[in-house]
Amino acid sequence: MTVRASLLVFLASAAWAAPPCTAAKPECTEWVVFGAGPQRSLIYRTHSLDVQDAAVVRALVVVHGMNRDADNYFKDAAAAAFLAGALEDTAVIAPRIASNAGGSCRDALAANELSWPCGLWRSGGAAEGNPGITSFDFVDEILRKLASKKAFPNLKEIVVTGHSAGGQYAGRYAMSNTVHDEVAKLGVPVSYVVSNPSSYAYLDATRPNADGSAFGPYNDAANCTTYNRWPYGLLDRVGYTAKIPDAQLKQQLASRPVTYLLGELDTLPLAGFDSSCPAMAQGPSRLARGQAWAKYVSQKIGAHHQVVLVPMCGHNARCMYTSDAALPVLFPKP
Repeated sequence: MTVRASLLVFLASAAWAAPPCTAAKPECTEWVVFGAGPQRSLIYRTHSLDVQDAAVVRALVVVHGMNRDADNYFKDAAAAAFLAGALEDTAVIAPRIASNAGGSCRDALAANELSWPCGLWRSGGAAEGNPGITSFDFVDEILRKLASKKAFPNLKEIVVTGHSAGGQYAGRYAMSNTVHDEVAKLGVPVSYVVSNPSSYAYLDATRPNADGSAFGPYNDAANCTTYNRWPYGLLDRVGYTAKIPDAQLKQQLASRPVTYLLGELDTLPLAGFDSSCPAMAQGPSRLARGQAWAKYVSQKIGAHHQVVLVPMCGHNARCMYTSDAALPVLFPKP
């Protein structure tokens, strides 16, 4: 190859990548198409998944809370990337898991944009009118696209996170997804950061005692008959996880790198706190539930998961994600 040809190849690989796009506006969005289409879903992103950028070495996928406000979560995650000095080398991606199912879920949908049931999206439920596509398939598609390295040839790692209802999604996705090993084989390991969810999917019928120090039969099981059903337990699973054996879910959860990001002040029943009986069976507050769950998976399945307690933060995604405690977890050095 001549010197001139080598220079042209170098310039093409650099692709004159645009600076990171951090505004929650249409210019920072693109579509993820499922299979051959036309079904699709929207993402906000700092770097396009369709334009080559050799500077990007990591991706952060952040799932919104119950209000499905991906725009706000995108801004929070971009702010965190700025504080970590990672805007240039991190693709921050915020998927919008839209719902126009009625009640409080009345998102305006674009042509062919999928809609998920108002609550089931956070546990891998199927899209309305499209039973073969679940909300977990959405992030599967993103991870596969990232791991192909067509846009980011130097990608070294992916972090999947979510806060509140998004934390429920991230926790159950860490346990359930079937692309983790597939993506790792392409040279891109995936880790998970679960932030302040209201509940977890317990692996058996035991629950924490009053102070979360031990686990045993749930003393109100006769009155709270749904306490061990999906998504609070493994019984009667629907959607993405329905065909995955219990043993596989346990093995996957035990083997995957998961960090629980828990707000020191997330102790009050605020901001969509799940006070249903199956959720209360897991503890009196989000903080207590997270601490008990981390102890539970360590004792029951030998999981070596990490707990990071975030000082002075309650149930607030911006506070959690931009904290000094969270930044090295969200933006690990490749």
